[in-house]
Amino acid sequence: MTKEKFETLLVHGARCGDDLSGSLTVPIYQTTTYRQGELGVEPPYDYSRSVNPTRRALERQIAVMEEGRHGFAFSSGMAAITALFFLFESGDEILIPKDLYGGTFRLLDSHLKSFGVSWRVADTGDLTAFERAFADRTKAVLLETPTNPLMRVSDIAEVSRIAHRNGALVIADNTFLTPYFQRPLTLGADIVVHSATKYLSGHNDVLSGLVVMNSDQLAERFLAIQKSTGGVLSPFDSYLLIRGIKTLALRMDRETEGALSVARWLERHNGADRVYYPGLESDPGHSLQSKQASGSGALLSFDLNEKYDIKTFFSALRVITPAESLGSIESMACHPATMSHASIPPEMRAEMGISERLVRLAIGVEGLEDIEEDLELAFKSSLR
Repeated sequence: MTKEKFETLLVHGARCGDDLSGSLTVPIYQTTTYRQGELGVEPPYDYSRSVNPTRRALERQIAVMEEGRHGFAFSSGMAAITALFFLFESGDEILIPKDLYGGTFRLLDSHLKSFGVSWRVADTGDLTAFERAFADRTKAVLLETPTNPLMRVSDIAEVSRIAHRNGALVIADNTFLTPYFQRPLTLGADIVVHSATKYLSGHNDVLSGLVVMNSDQLAERFLAIQKSTGGVLSPFDSYLLIRGIKTLALRMDRETEGALSVARWLERHNGADRVYYPGLESDPGHSLQSKQASGSGALLSFDLNEKYDIKTFFSALRVITPAESLGSIESMACHPATMSHASIPPEMRAEMGISERLVRLAIGVEGLEDIEEDLELAFKSSLR
């Protein structure tokens, strides 16, 4: 799919408007139930936990965007991931990357193990070591690329080939890049999951999660899980997410351009010991990122030099908002050790490379000069 065709898809969706009324915008079908017809004949809509026209329009759209066959919408990214984990049984094992979102780790470590589903870290950046990590009980690989928050890049095609050789599914979290830049299903992944709260929504006003897959058999199982667990996206939030997706190309282009500029600026600044951003030519994941994705996204991280006080740095920010989230039109700064990854034990964070001085930046659409001036002010204010 060309960039131009994808941009048109974002605006018009898999379904443009409403056939019943001619409405250009998909209506909000704010209903819980539907009038039934002839007894014994299954209607297209019966109860909104199972299916809703507004949510269905969104689910079709994300499936087409990811070049998949089946889409599912949930009330949050974590609701989507939780439903995915219901595909596994007691005794199964899931391989996870060296660093990943703290909420996903908390779900695996604190809750899934109660049901007998275990996890183990595998270095997806070292394919030889990665293949050795598989065991008979390994049923899935949870892949973040780039990872959160150290922006490590993994080869989706090679990871998928190795996983499939060992009888495991590949679940790719595509939150950071969105299908505008990267489509893991086309590279061999079995399932794509999004925290659509982030870039797909883009405005900090919708909690939402999306899942896409190709397998009809897997989709049938997963649809039953979605219906049974019930964490579906509401009609109004589905409408807001459809609206947000329409401007995805404009936002991602603007924010990615800003992120690359800020990353280069930080590389030259004495306050940043190391910058993590695969859009930089100096980044170890740059070549692979350029091969499997058409952009590097708007998220980056850096290690604050010891001469600067981390608390003062955050409190001095004025344009950039200290916050746990990302992906909105507003620029945000996160301190992973106390925010997004606080649920990971300190010793494990250290092993992952997530230091107490790591700062994660999500670049928004503000003026680039204002963003860099704000960072400079924070650096000057926090110099000890």
